[in-house]
Amino acid sequence: MRGEYKVRGGKLVQVELDVIDGRLSSVHLSGDFFVEPDEALDVINGALNGLPAAATTVELAAAISSALPTDARLIGFTPEAVAIAVKRALGGAVSWNDLTFEVLPTLTLAPAMHVALDQVLAARMADGRRGPTMRFWDWDQPLVVIGSFQSYTNEIDAEAAERYGINVVRRITGGGAMFMEPGNCVTYSVIVPATLVEGLSFEASYAFLDEWMIGALAEVGVVASYQPLNDIASEQGKIGGAAQRRFADGGLLHHVTMSYDIDANKMLQVLRIGREKLSDKGTTSAVKRVDPMRSQTGLPREEIITRFTAYFQQRYRCIETPYRDDELAEAEELVRTKFASPEWTHRVP
Repeated sequence: MRGEYKVRGGKLVQVELDVIDGRLSSVHLSGDFFVEPDEALDVINGALNGLPAAATTVELAAAISSALPTDARLIGFTPEAVAIAVKRALGGAVSWNDLTFEVLPTLTLAPAMHVALDQVLAARMADGRRGPTMRFWDWDQPLVVIGSFQSYTNEIDAEAAERYGINVVRRITGGGAMFMEPGNCVTYSVIVPATLVEGLSFEASYAFLDEWMIGALAEVGVVASYQPLNDIASEQGKIGGAAQRRFADGGLLHHVTMSYDIDANKMLQVLRIGREKLSDKGTTSAVKRVDPMRSQTGLPREEIITRFTAYFQQRYRCIETPYRDDELAEAEELVRTKFASPEWTHRVP
């Protein structure tokens, strides 16, 4: 069996092994990394030989760390990276190259529908009715989307929201509030098997799933990096943030919202956030607009989305597929019974 793992910002790790009587055997580690001293490579192989094939990534990495001498140096990789490569060899993890993504068109819908579609599409990928998916949102009305665990009262100024005709919907992922008006931000969702991030910490999985976006931003002239836990930032400040949920059925939903051209004065009135929070989002005061994507690229929002989609399709194996009528109908029912209900929206008062 053979497995590979490319360390983010590091080297390629390759593992070949056998399984005999439920235990690892004939483990051979290779790659373009560096190890000091040379003998440490044999130590790693020896630490893995004989371990149960059912061992977790954490257990495999711990065995390697315990066996290595104190003067050993692993350069360009880690014990965790070796463990992930082992799990991939055993079929317990998948790589980007194992997946074929269904890229959905940018469909203009009520924003609550996009929140519901995240749940619908994740369930369908888990039961085999959909493959892994990637899609950008487009919406036809203003909305604030709050995180699953945020307090409605602490986040929303209800009078200001009513004055501007802005509704509030609670999503199924954690994280902070998203102030969304038509054309003011760029939002996408990626739905994958959780085995894609097998062995990665939650923090590492955020960066891993958005590594492609860092490259896509560079293509449109934005030099950006990932800031733990879940922010994408440039030299001019924060551009956006990610949220994620792993489901018991083996699916993983990861979505990101990035500012394109936000009315910061209105946002400050509707969201109960202070100047320090606004500063973290890319501006030092309550100026008229927060526009890192527009000002740094000089491109229309539609062109940015087109170029981001093309970048994703060039990087990964993809097919373009439409939304299905039954998926949209299921999402509409979810909006009616869940996402538009006071019980869900105010579940954290």
